[in-house]
Amino acid sequence: MKKVIVPLADGAEEMEAVIIIDTLRRASWEVIVAGLKEGPVTASRGVKIFPDTTIDRLNIKDFDMIVLPGGGAGTENLRKNERVLEIVREFYQKRKIVAAVCAGPLVLQSAGILKGHKVTCHPAVKDQLTEAERLEEKVVIDRNIITSQGPGTSFLFALSIIELIEGKEKADSLAGAMIVKRQE
Repeated sequence: MKKVIVPLADGAEEMEAVIIIDTLRRASWEVIVAGLKEGPVTASRGVKIFPDTTIDRLNIKDFDMIVLPGGGAGTENLRKNERVLEIVREFYQKRKIVAAVCAGPLVLQSAGILKGHKVTCHPAVKDQLTEAERLEEKVVIDRNIITSQGPGTSFLFALSIIELIEGKEKADSLAGAMIVKRQE
């Protein structure tokens, strides 16, 4: 079973966070939601999400990947958190999966891991993403970095992560059960 960190900060995009968490858990993966501080996270539309733990309490050697939801304020809060940046750097160096959606790739840029990579992001932040080659695709997989555009691509993003690790058949099965169309 894969073990995943989803760091969550105030201002996170709730659709992205919940779709990622739920879809990966449907794959029977252990997904740990880690807040930056104690207590509930207030997402971008006022939805309260109660993390499983805090980012400082994690023993990161037990995890296989980190998946970052976006949201403007949430992304800024993640970018300011040195522990999040350290985990991103360490996972990247150890060739573990580092994934981000929407404005989330800006966290990867702040961690200094995007040089020489292809990524995608939300159109609203594309001009801020200066250290990677940016593509206009819903999901981009470049070595151990996976990126996606935003709330509307969150299912495809999560399913792409599952496909990369467990194969197309598993991802297609989950997509069918959730009535998600993977191909256009």
